[in-house]
Amino acid sequence: MSVLFQIFQNTRAQTVSLCEPLEIEDYIPQPVDFASPPKWHLSHTTWFFEELILKKFLAGYRVFNPHFGFLFNSYYHTLGDRAIRTERGTITRPTVKEVYEYRKYVDAHIGKLLQTNSSSELEELLILGINHEQQHQELLITDLKHTFSYNPVFPVYKEKFNLTAQENSDTGWIKIPEGIYEIGYKGDGFHFDNEKGRHKVFLHEFQISKAFVTNAEFLEFMEAGGYENFRFWLDEGWSWINENQVKSPLYWKQIEGKWFSYTLEGLKPIEPNHILTHISFYEAQAFATWKGLRLPTEFEWEAAEDQLDWGKRWEWTYSAYLPYPGFRIAEGAAGEYNGKFMVSQMVLRGASTATPKGHERKTYRNFFHPKHRWQVTGIRLAR
Repeated sequence: MSVLFQIFQNTRAQTVSLCEPLEIEDYIPQPVDFASPPKWHLSHTTWFFEELILKKFLAGYRVFNPHFGFLFNSYYHTLGDRAIRTERGTITRPTVKEVYEYRKYVDAHIGKLLQTNSSSELEELLILGINHEQQHQELLITDLKHTFSYNPVFPVYKEKFNLTAQENSDTGWIKIPEGIYEIGYKGDGFHFDNEKGRHKVFLHEFQISKAFVTNAEFLEFMEAGGYENFRFWLDEGWSWINENQVKSPLYWKQIEGKWFSYTLEGLKPIEPNHILTHISFYEAQAFATWKGLRLPTEFEWEAAEDQLDWGKRWEWTYSAYLPYPGFRIAEGAAGEYNGKFMVSQMVLRGASTATPKGHERKTYRNFFHPKHRWQVTGIRLAR
């Protein structure tokens, strides 16, 4: 447990380090409903350890603040009522100072608990909490970038901190032969329940690109009228771009005829050879159709992953987020983690430059609604 406690401490410290460049005013705003403020992420990840571990395992534990269970529950109906998601940015109290005190309080009690309890159930929940916090580290930084993007002076979060300044390491195509492939997690390490149910799938022969789509390639699509031609778009995607007047990837701005992108280093000129990012499934699918190609399925991606340089972008697949064979939603709060979201969402594979080190896995199934693009998403094509 001592090694696990060290991992716990390192994870908790990493979340705090992401907030070190922030001013007090940066902790609270929430301009959109799908992104949460830094203060909420700091609190919710702490509440997770308090609610699922300390209240259950530490005899005589007293919660830090009885209101926090309501304020910082996210979507766990099992654990009671919660504040409305769209109003997280209106919660000015507790203060940021008190939230950091809350983190120290819970961390100290986790340390105390591990001195007397080494049960496998506790270990499993602690590992789940660590991975949960790592997910929120990625959300914290991408949510923050989205909030900063509303500021007309293009604030700098941190110098030399850019999630999108990467280039491809390889080009060409990989041919994957027809056959039966095993999909899903295999082994004894940590994995989420949506990766369980290793099963066989039959795949026809296909080819998958070694490279991600670049800014230059997507600019060609834009200049060819890609956003204006309905023939490339799914009907739902066509409605989305017209209703929201989408004409370019998220954070792109055209100034005096030149394209720029907002980054966490501020506003930067678009670099043609950089890998495209902040793209929705709708845009990824339309671009693939314009090229006469397609997106890979999540099963094709997993069959090819050991030959790909992945991890720079979350990669949209043409697979709906559905359960694997034999999937069952677990009892209790942990059962609310993945299963209830298996509708109207698409799977992304790989990892991104915002993903904490060690959190990535070849069987990891990320998922978002097809309109969302504030995550570090990209496109890999198949044929």
